[in-house]
Amino acid sequence: MTSQRTLVLIKPDGVQRLLAGRILSRFEDRGLKIAAMKLMPVSKQLAETHYAVHSARPFFAGLVQFITSGPVVALVLEGPNAIVVVRSMVGATKPHEAVPGTIRGDFGLETAKNLIHASDAPETAVAEIALWFTPAELVDYSRGVDDWILSDEE
Repeated sequence: MTSQRTLVLIKPDGVQRLLAGRILSRFEDRGLKIAAMKLMPVSKQLAETHYAVHSARPFFAGLVQFITSGPVVALVLEGPNAIVVVRSMVGATKPHEAVPGTIRGDFGLETAKNLIHASDAPETAVAEIALWFTPAELVDYSRGVDDWILSDEE
């Protein structure tokens, strides 16, 4: 089975609200594997690079200010169709549009503090993972439970 990696950031509001463990548990319960994880402050430079696609938008400064306001939990998750699976679990960007059962639908109220970031496409995931993690920080390993989660079929 072909595996895919994606970047997930549990944003400062998720960390400050003590939701990091609960959010991480959802991904592990689904069967996704942690390939990298760290708790870290976010520099202004890293934030501006991460959100560069939004640099001309009026909300850019607010994004940078928010993501640098406290530590984040940066994760690389791995599994079949990881990008689509993670984004479906995260829910709509605007929490009031996110369905119950998603992370934002269960824990979020407003867009400015929507708890989590997840890569939106394979190319984005590759670029974002390289921005947040060095190759040495990415871990390849086997889990005994994978035989019960993954099939050998494509």
